[in-house]
Amino acid sequence: MNILEKIIADKRKEVALKKAIIPIVQLEQSVLFERNGKSLAEALQNSESGIIAEHKRRSPSKSTINQNTNVAQVAKGYENAGVCGMSVLTDIKYFGGSLEDLVLARSVVDFPLLRKEFIIDEYQVLEAKAYGADVILLIAAVLNKTEIKELSELAKRLGMDVLLEVHNQEELEKSIMPSLDMLGVNNRNLKTFEVSLETSKQLSAQIPDDFVKVSESGISTIEAIKDLRQYGYQGFLIGENFMKTENPGNSAAEFIKELTK
Repeated sequence: MNILEKIIADKRKEVALKKAIIPIVQLEQSVLFERNGKSLAEALQNSESGIIAEHKRRSPSKSTINQNTNVAQVAKGYENAGVCGMSVLTDIKYFGGSLEDLVLARSVVDFPLLRKEFIIDEYQVLEAKAYGADVILLIAAVLNKTEIKELSELAKRLGMDVLLEVHNQEELEKSIMPSLDMLGVNNRNLKTFEVSLETSKQLSAQIPDDFVKVSESGISTIEAIKDLRQYGYQGFLIGENFMKTENPGNSAAEFIKELTK
């Protein structure tokens, strides 16, 4: 099994356990369920920087990135830095995140929050809404076309944006549908963990202009962003580059200042 297959096998067990404990009706009664979300796609289209900053403690490829963070402080720092939105990892086993991280970030900031998770079930979309997310991530590598359609349409009914992540041409072709707002190209090969921005460049021409193009993983320089913009990218997901520093908010502020000057 590759790492992605392992994560998904564990995720199926986790979702089954949660469903048995917290019924959907309880999620729907959350205070945040009625909240009107903010559109990340619109924020990216109207931004000079296009930065989506991530909160991530660790990952399978880097065992520890930053275990000392206070998610609310990081969120506030990112907001002050002027990012377009924040991606919050909610997977506990592989990334050290949780839904509590999402709700704590929501309690202190107003900008769009993306629930970064391996979503395989409609229950997780409802959960994202109940915990304050404005956007969900769907990963084409783990979903078939019907699942992408059902999950994205549910998110749209709940007033959330959908970012769909692809790694190659085949995933992109099965995924293009009107219920998506953003198409993200992940530059990391999930089998080898190698990163190459060429992936974003090669796939850019295949993404219709109806979608906001987002490049994910391995973006650490101003030059990389300026280069990718020439291929039509308006969003840039940056996690490790900010999170590995002592103050992610300050790092993001310096980066954006340099990028927009």
